[in-house]
Amino acid sequence: MAIVSLEKMKKFIDIPEAAEILLTRSEKEIAFNVNLKTGRDEIIFCDAFVVYHNVALGPAKGGIRISPDVSLDETRTLAQIMTYKNALAGIPFGGGKSGIKINGGNIDEFKRVAIIKEFVHMIKEELIFGYYVPAPDLGSGPEDMAVIYGETHIPESVTGKPVRIGGLPGRNEATGRSVAMSTYLVSEKILKEKISNCSVAIQGFGNVGRNTAIFLSEMGAKIVAISDIFGGTYNGEGINIKELLSYAPTKDKSVLDFPEGENIKNEELLNLNVDFLIPAAAGEVINETNAEDIKAKVIIEGANDPVNEKADEILEKKGVIILPDILCNSGGVIASYIEWRNAKSGNQTNKKEVYQIIDRKISDSFEKILNIKNNLRSSYRIAATYISLNELIEAMRERRWL
Repeated sequence: MAIVSLEKMKKFIDIPEAAEILLTRSEKEIAFNVNLKTGRDEIIFCDAFVVYHNVALGPAKGGIRISPDVSLDETRTLAQIMTYKNALAGIPFGGGKSGIKINGGNIDEFKRVAIIKEFVHMIKEELIFGYYVPAPDLGSGPEDMAVIYGETHIPESVTGKPVRIGGLPGRNEATGRSVAMSTYLVSEKILKEKISNCSVAIQGFGNVGRNTAIFLSEMGAKIVAISDIFGGTYNGEGINIKELLSYAPTKDKSVLDFPEGENIKNEELLNLNVDFLIPAAAGEVINETNAEDIKAKVIIEGANDPVNEKADEILEKKGVIILPDILCNSGGVIASYIEWRNAKSGNQTNKKEVYQIIDRKISDSFEKILNIKNNLRSSYRIAATYISLNELIEAMRERRWL
C-alpha cells in the first residue's frame, strides 16, 4: 500500500473529477513482444511493457524490471507509485515503469545484450525524444543502461549508467542512503532518541538493504538482524556490518551461518522487538497474516509496497509508525534526476555532493510530511500522499488539463 486511494483521500483534499480520472488510469501503455533468433534452432521470445502513469510534472521516469513474474498490471502499479514519489520529492519527472518478462539470470551476456537492444529498438522513439527515461530496477543494472545509451547515443536518455560513461557517483548507494536518512530523521524527530540508542532489523541484503545497513552502521545504529532470501542472522548486541560484508560480499553469498550471529528465519526477523523494522526486499511481506505479530515501533519502507492495505490498517490501530516508501526509497530517483540534469548541462557531481542532495531532499520532504500529518491528524502515509496529490493537481491545472 504505497499510496492511499483517491477515494480515501477525498476526506482530506478536494480532488476535481477530471484529476481523479487522469490519476486513476494510466496515460499510456505499450505492450509488445521481444523476439530474437539466437541460434540455428533457438528463439528467445518474451513479453515487454512500458507504462506512463501521469506525466504532468515531466517525462515518465522509472526503472526496467527484468523478471519472469513481471506483468502489465504490476508495471501499472509501479508506474503509479513513481508518479507520487517524484511529486513528493519535488523533481520534474512523471511516473513511468517498464518490464521485460524473462529470467535474466538464466541467459548469457550475449543474449542479454541482444534482448536489451531489441527492447530499445521497439521503443526507440520514446527514448530518443525523452518521453520515457529508464533506470535500473529489479533484475537490471548499470551495464544494461550502458547498452541503452549505446543504442540512443543520448546521455540523458537513460540514468543509472556506469560512472565512467556518464553515470553518477553514489547512484548505486542512493536508495540505501535515503532509507537510512529516513530512519535517522524518525529517531531524532519522532522517537526523540539518538540513532545510536535504536535497534534495527533489516529484511533484505541486496542493494537497498546492504547500503542501508552500511549507512546506519556509520550513523551509529545498532543493527541486530539482517536477512536475505535464504534466511537471516541475529545478534542482540549488534552486528558488525564490516565483518558481515566480508563474510557475504555479494548477494550470491547468504548471511546464514555468519559466525558472530545466530540463524533466524525471515518470518522471525519481521517479528523482532526492535525500534526499527526495515523491509527492504519484496512487496507485501507484511500483510494481514503477520501484521498482528509485528513488535517494532517503526516500519521504514525500504522496498516498494512492503505493507499491504489490510496490514496498514492493523498496524495503525496498534500505534506502529509507518514511514512510506514514496519517501524512504526515493533516493534512487533523486540521484537519477541529478544524473539526468548533469547529462543535459555537462555538470559533474561527486559522491559527497550526491549524498548531501539526497539528505536535503529527504529532510525537506520529511518536514512537510510531519507538518501535514499534524494538521490533518492523519497517518504519515496519508500526509505523504496529500503532498504528492496536491502537487499533481496543481501541475495539471497549470497545464490546463483540468
